[in-house]
Amino acid sequence: MGKVTVLALRPVIAALLAGSVFVQAMMVPLLAVDIWGPDPDMAHLRIPFLAIAVLGVVAAQVVLLCVWRLVTMVRRGTVFSPAAFRYVDVMTGAFVAAAALVFALAVVLAPGEAVAPGVVLLVCMVSLAVLGVALIVLVLRMLLAQAVAREIEAARMRAELDEVI
Repeated sequence: MGKVTVLALRPVIAALLAGSVFVQAMMVPLLAVDIWGPDPDMAHLRIPFLAIAVLGVVAAQVVLLCVWRLVTMVRRGTVFSPAAFRYVDVMTGAFVAAAALVFALAVVLAPGEAVAPGVVLLVCMVSLAVLGVALIVLVLRMLLAQAVAREIEAARMRAELDEVI
């Protein structure tokens, strides 16, 4: 990853983090006031919906912070080390948590006539897609593990070669 890519990625991540803080601080309270208005049939959905929204934003923030740390490791040339696994594992967990939150949203929306069954099915499909992203990150972790193992082996071989020379 070149310096230009790292320099371009950092402001994007910072803007996304700032936007997520804005959503948590400003938009969620406004949504709490606005959501479903005075309709008593929908009042019971307000708190679960808002909790899921806040926790979903937290999961996204965790992923962004982990990506920031991994980009920092790339810039320093230390990404192929066991320390990188911690951030990849946290990202995988955040994606799994996000998938569970989206599925919980489907469960909250399913009972009653408030939301069409097709919308609930679409929300379930989004949950499955987020879980798919978690599995992709898990596969990428396995690739990172192979790269780290090769890096360690190469370092060992270089040390042996230095001893011979």
